[in-house]
Amino acid sequence: MTSTEKIPIQHLCETDIKLMKALLNLFGEAFDEVETYCKAQPRSDYLQKLLSKDYFIVLVALKDGEVVGGLVAYELHKFEQERSEIYIYDLAVSSEYRRQGIATELITVLKRIARERGAYVIFVQADQGDDPAIGLYTKLGVREDVLHFDITLEISNA
Repeated sequence: MTSTEKIPIQHLCETDIKLMKALLNLFGEAFDEVETYCKAQPRSDYLQKLLSKDYFIVLVALKDGEVVGGLVAYELHKFEQERSEIYIYDLAVSSEYRRQGIATELITVLKRIARERGAYVIFVQADQGDDPAIGLYTKLGVREDVLHFDITLEISNA
């Protein structure tokens, strides 16, 4: 891709199952988590139902019909005020298409969607050591240092 060539961004809908599966494969490769994203992909009817939900936002960057980047985000409706926020859950670009503005363009399109929905913020987390992601998000937003905890589903009897 040349710097003047624009990669189209598509907002997936419930009929875009093939593109969603291609995005799952891209995530598996990009995050080096093939087992998580590729080995037990959801059935098509599950993906169709998920893609039909208004709180589930999926954007893909396409080059000649091939998914070369994408993001998955969730709209979280708040209870303390009548507003929402958008959480970017996953974002990746194929290695051969990185450093060409695709991730920034995906976030720009998400910002438009967020404004249309009345959201007040988009937030995302990055893992320590993921310098490209941290650099991108630093360029686009304000950093907050927070702690993240995974709470197991086991219930202790203590």
